[in-house]
Amino acid sequence: MATLKREGIPIGRKQVSGLMKQMGIRAIYRKPRLSIPNRESKRYPYLLKDIEIERPDQVWCADITYIPMKHGHLYLVAVMDWYSRKGAVGVVPQNTN
Repeated sequence: MATLKREGIPIGRKQVSGLMKQMGIRAIYRKPRLSIPNRESKRYPYLLKDIEIERPDQVWCADITYIPMKHGHLYLVAVMDWYSRKGAVGVVPQNTN
């Protein structure tokens, strides 16, 4: 849409959405509300509430994120030491078997 405006073509979000629908195309992005927990799921307490982090290797955190791609998906993985804020990031491609 920004490219069209730079080219001098006045167009709005709703018009772009309507044209995309007419052409049968859609944007590739993560749909909202994909991480809604089950009501019966157990909730765990925050274990680091009263802990003072005073040295490296005392507390580590990790996260993994699913990223949809045009042809499949991949996972982005991050691990970090809370004290030093140093960490590592890796990409795990989908299984191609």
